[in-house]
Amino acid sequence: MVKQETHSVTIGYILWIFGFLGVHRFYYGKPISGTIWFCTLGLCGIGWLIDLFLIPGMDREADLRFTPGAKDYNTAWLLLVFLGLLGAHRLYMGKWLTGILWFFTLGLCGFGYLYDLWTLNEQLTVINAQTA
Repeated sequence: MVKQETHSVTIGYILWIFGFLGVHRFYYGKPISGTIWFCTLGLCGIGWLIDLFLIPGMDREADLRFTPGAKDYNTAWLLLVFLGLLGAHRLYMGKWLTGILWFFTLGLCGFGYLYDLWTLNEQLTVINAQTA
């Protein structure tokens, strides 16, 4: 059986551009180090540069860890990163009520946005496991 990819190296490198804020680490399911990168601006840029070489390994690990399915991780992550305060990623996942709530409260004043950075991969894994 061939394992489907859940994450993309290309998307990882696109998010790495914003990596000094840890976005690519959240994307690959590493919320603790993502938070550290966010608070230290990528460990003063040094960790950010090292991640340039670590992204392929983080991608392989994420592909093994998360469940593929009807909801695409890449689409959800791009929506979260660029339109997350408006709830676009939540609408994509079928969470209409919280998506509308995010739209009117800017991601519950940013705290919901941070929550979703920490948990989006797990939310998608649950959704994909239910639809499998």
